[in-house]
Amino acid sequence: MNHPSPSPTEIQSHLYAALLSSSTTDVALHVSGSWSAVYHVHRVVLIQSGFFHSLFTSGFAETPQHGKAPNKVDVTFDDENITRAVCLARLYGGGPPLFISRSLVPSPAHPLTPSFGTGYIPEKSPPTHHPATPRFLLSLLATAFYLSIPSLQTQAYSQILATIGPYTATPYLNFALGHRISDPDADEPEAAVGLEQLAHIESPSPDQTSLQSTKGDDPEVEEVNIYDTVVSRTDSQELDTPPSKCFHYGAISDKIGESVACWLTRWAHDLLDSEDPSSSGEASGTSSGTGTPVKRPRSLTFSSAPIKERKTASPCIFRRGGLSAEWISALVSSDTLFVKNEWERYRFAKRVVELRRKSGTDPSEEKHWSKMFSHGIFYVNMTNDELITVSQDRSPITHQAYVPLKVLQAASWDQGTLRHKIVSNPGVSPPSSPISREKEVGLANSTSSILTEISATATNTESQADVMYYPIPPDATCRYGDIGKMDDFPTSPGPEGQGLPSGKKPANRKNFFGIQLGRHNASECISLDATGKERWSQYPPFRFSIEFWDAAHLKEKSRLHSRTIWHAGSLFNVYVQIVRKKGIQLGVYLHRQSTVDPIPPISAPFSPVSIPVHTRSETWQAPSRATSPTTPSSSLPSSTFHYSPSIHPTSRSSTPNVCTPSGSSPLPLLPSLPAVAPALQLVQPYRDPRSEVSAYFSIDVSSAYGSSFTRFTSAPDLFKISQSWGWKSSASRTEEYLAGLNERGEPVDGGSEGNRLLSLRATIVVGII
Repeated sequence: MNHPSPSPTEIQSHLYAALLSSSTTDVALHVSGSWSAVYHVHRVVLIQSGFFHSLFTSGFAETPQHGKAPNKVDVTFDDENITRAVCLARLYGGGPPLFISRSLVPSPAHPLTPSFGTGYIPEKSPPTHHPATPRFLLSLLATAFYLSIPSLQTQAYSQILATIGPYTATPYLNFALGHRISDPDADEPEAAVGLEQLAHIESPSPDQTSLQSTKGDDPEVEEVNIYDTVVSRTDSQELDTPPSKCFHYGAISDKIGESVACWLTRWAHDLLDSEDPSSSGEASGTSSGTGTPVKRPRSLTFSSAPIKERKTASPCIFRRGGLSAEWISALVSSDTLFVKNEWERYRFAKRVVELRRKSGTDPSEEKHWSKMFSHGIFYVNMTNDELITVSQDRSPITHQAYVPLKVLQAASWDQGTLRHKIVSNPGVSPPSSPISREKEVGLANSTSSILTEISATATNTESQADVMYYPIPPDATCRYGDIGKMDDFPTSPGPEGQGLPSGKKPANRKNFFGIQLGRHNASECISLDATGKERWSQYPPFRFSIEFWDAAHLKEKSRLHSRTIWHAGSLFNVYVQIVRKKGIQLGVYLHRQSTVDPIPPISAPFSPVSIPVHTRSETWQAPSRATSPTTPSSSLPSSTFHYSPSIHPTSRSSTPNVCTPSGSSPLPLLPSLPAVAPALQLVQPYRDPRSEVSAYFSIDVSSAYGSSFTRFTSAPDLFKISQSWGWKSSASRTEEYLAGLNERGEPVDGGSEGNRLLSLRATIVVGII
């Protein structure tokens, strides 16, 4: 008589029942670490884990047992991040489902999570679910990585990325930096919910207690400490001494750190407005409108305050207890920081520094502030009025200037020399490259020419070697931050930086997970480029940020423009296009604006209350006779991204039909989306007389929730007047900006604030050579 074979579900249920009843077990797993317990388990199930597979198949000597008792195996976990919940049960296909509080998850209506501005109040887990707190997710990832359980690593990693927000950024970043995770809350379950009786808990022996209390004194442990290369030893949010161990998990740790770094660059300004609302209007001149947060005592930080106290605590990012001074300095200096321009970057830096100084000055922090103000802000790209204001600024606490006068004088001098080279001496570079170098003005230097210059000035070698240069990038496209999968990562411990996508520079703790400012002195340029062919500029590029609202509502081939900026005698702006033929693709283009044509209106947030004065006119769509994008040049590498030059028609475009604030009554019809606002007229100190200029640039397009961005980088290319260069790609997750909005651009849940925040943000770097 034939009997049907048991289904996989039946087999899994049978094995899980055997675990719960401790029946037919053949291994007594004695675990020592942050807890001590004995588990009665089955070898055939455990070997699914890479750790246990090696343990049981590599000649491991088990403790001999008498009679029918299972063999005893002693396992010691020296990683303090490893905890007892969930992992073994998952090998059996069981265990409680995980519950993540919705207040920690961003959404289209609440891109900074529902708890932002109101306080973090974790939801109560359903009775049969295990609360997946940020601390638990980090511990689960560490345990799964140590035991080599890929499926569990993927689950923990994905849920960590999905919960990056104001209340998790600091603990997640500390984890990526190798710090030990925080202690559990008083009401956080130690064992998996429903499996409390699975482990036979043992009290630690006196020897174990003594060992745990003195293991930090081991001099050999100090030798592996890399803490000093990551965060200042004396930084205020850390202990007076560095940790005795570094808990780093290779590429997975780096990717989490990279995602948090991306998130910080997008939301830093909004976060500072939340932490220091009293100075938001005075220092920055803008208001984030994210809602007034509940004011809390400074000492209540996410990582140390008891759960009952911190349920309503505001997130701690820039105050003491959040980011280190070294990290703040790197963030302020980063090209990817979302601030309007260098003037706003300076004002942002002032606010952060004064917020920290309110709690007292720290000599170690002051060193970082001095370096940040001297080297992290490009004063050459400020106006003369702004430079004068900076020179007169004094800290209300220290009564000292923020920026040394010599730095501002050097910036003013560089402004004059740059103007002279562009206006008086166009086309001085020899045509030594296929890239029409007769269009350059001599602002680029190769590594070999830098070496030659240093060698030729032997009497002043030291000062020449200290001259600062900025890299001129090659053509490239890459993604930073979350990738939502772990296919490219090793599932067991390995060298730091292992498993990163090819063609991308490693993002790790040493370069602040990829956001570190690219700036090197002459000696460093030479050491970094053995070929001598890389190109550098002594003049910093122009950095600015742009924001588009309701870009997903663009019609086919329509354009939505950013504000226009002036740099080195030319006008530039950025526009986006949406292509829906083969899925949703986002086109992003840098455009050299004509100085005689009207400046296009800029993207603006839509107000559903009444018909706004910033009404987008359909006449501002791209004319049908616009030149179609040409094919990429053969020198560009092939990729899934489309590198497409786009030329505007040379004829003048009519001024868009908009209502000014002092104009007539609103239009009788509802405006179409996206909405636009009139462009401001720019002051142009001088104009570049050339019809073509050579410029390099990069565009970093942030994801909707900020935990990643796509970087498009272009080597020097020629910009004619009214010419655009850019990319068309699906990598920017355009669909994220459409989610949660109805056909009129209103948030489906009534959260107008979320609609305002869920904009398409990008940071631009452009340099003239």
